[in-house]
Amino acid sequence: MRCPNPPHATLQPLRFISIEAASALALLLAAAAALLWANSPWRGSYEALWHVRLHLPLTAWLPPHELQFWINDGLMTIFFLVVGLEIRREIHDGALSEPKAATLPLIAALGGVVVPALLYILLNTDPTARRGWAIPTATDIAFAVGVLSLVGRVPPALRVLLLTLAIIDDIVAILVIAFFYSHGIAPIGLAVVVAGVLLVLLMQRLGIRAALAYAAPAVVIWYGMLRAGAQPALAGVLLGLLTPVRPQVRGVRDAPVTRVQALLHPYVAFGIMPLFAFANAGVSLEGLDLSGGLPLTIGAGVVAGLVAGKPVGIALATHAALGLKLGTLPASLGWRHVWLLAVLAGVGFTMSIYIADLAFDDARLLAAAKFAVLLASGLAGILGLILGRLPRSRAAPASRAAL
Repeated sequence: MRCPNPPHATLQPLRFISIEAASALALLLAAAAALLWANSPWRGSYEALWHVRLHLPLTAWLPPHELQFWINDGLMTIFFLVVGLEIRREIHDGALSEPKAATLPLIAALGGVVVPALLYILLNTDPTARRGWAIPTATDIAFAVGVLSLVGRVPPALRVLLLTLAIIDDIVAILVIAFFYSHGIAPIGLAVVVAGVLLVLLMQRLGIRAALAYAAPAVVIWYGMLRAGAQPALAGVLLGLLTPVRPQVRGVRDAPVTRVQALLHPYVAFGIMPLFAFANAGVSLEGLDLSGGLPLTIGAGVVAGLVAGKPVGIALATHAALGLKLGTLPASLGWRHVWLLAVLAGVGFTMSIYIADLAFDDARLLAAAKFAVLLASGLAGILGLILGRLPRSRAAPASRAAL
């Protein structure tokens, strides 16, 4: 009989959370540096830097692309790989492995996607502006967990529940990007992706365990996604889901999914994500016009969606799930914790900015969307910090059942 909560199933999320909490500071510093540079007398050099065109030696089949492309669609593939690895591990023996345990955060996360999207659409009737409907639906794990760590002592179950909800949120965001922000599927590219996947499976069948050996099929899958017209960075999610979850060598405790994630996660948290923030958070306030028109409605939709839509959607969905007995809260949590989690889920940042880049080509609209993401994420973080530090009520928890 399998133990429902293996020791590493508890320790791994806690390690994941600790790294994410620490990386929030690096993200904040990177975003602040980008904003300062983009609004300094040297703002022109900030824009010029990311538009430098590079042709890497190993990309003979690719035309030169701008530096920002190699960050957003190249390095971010590793970010999505870590997300895919975490999803794979959680499905195997974590919070998503037991249907009953996953039901509540799943329903809550869906509520936190649907309500802000509807709120955004209500405020934006123009078809061009509506392309940004998914921007306020995302949650940034690093910033959300980072703010939670500043609250002080909270029940461990709250941290794990926030992580689980954010992971489900990431899954939804990945599906949204794949289905709504990809420009059709080219058959030849899809064939290349399939060839790369088959190569990964063959190497696993042959017992090849060196992680570096899988770089070649990873490049094949990434290139196939690019040729197919999909977002190439999503190749990382596919690779993560293909990673074995059981040790391949007898006597070795760590499975490849755990080992690779532990290896890459610090580099993603303290390198790739801050670099992404530095390359994308530099919104020039001089060129920002929120006086009216589409920039104003887009900004209003993003802020309303993240600051109001996210918490309301999560709280309503949680209430419905508990009322219909579709899920339960951990015994140590009450409604105060639910609202704290719901407010922190409004910290969009990384994924929201990524979706904004996909949604808008117009520089004015993109600037308005990015500024709104930064403003809304800051407001959600501050509100979460205030709510978390309010005097604790002695009211009984909302549920005594275990998640």
